[in-house]
Amino acid sequence: MKKLFFSTIILVIGMLFLNSCKKASTDFIDETLNMDTTAVVKYSGDFIDGPYGTVSGSAKVYLQEGRYKVALENFMSTNGPDLKVYISQEQYPVNFIKLSDLESINGNQLYDVPGSPDFTIYKYVLIHCEQYNHLFGSALIMP
Repeated sequence: MKKLFFSTIILVIGMLFLNSCKKASTDFIDETLNMDTTAVVKYSGDFIDGPYGTVSGSAKVYLQEGRYKVALENFMSTNGPDLKVYISQEQYPVNFIKLSDLESINGNQLYDVPGSPDFTIYKYVLIHCEQYNHLFGSALIMP
């Protein structure tokens, strides 16, 4: 009986470990970014890998009718359980603004930026696993 109990515990722990870095939604998003002709790219940069993931594509900050939006273009990321999109003052999130849950690990995506942050201070767009505090990738955005 003890052997069956311990085997079950080990199996459950193993399944949790193997599945702990998987994001539930992996659907490909290839939507039009809904940016009209008044939208202007203010900042942009290419993603680099973080210590816990592989991320590619670019991050662009658009200004449209007085509102900022962050676009992830030609985006791909390794999977993770609790991936978020941040703008941050540092490459590793200490002083950051959470934009949203990551919509998908691939495809074009658009996120509203709350308020009017100073992008000379918030210089990074991050893909970050909030649950485990793991950085998957970052893009240094510049004018």
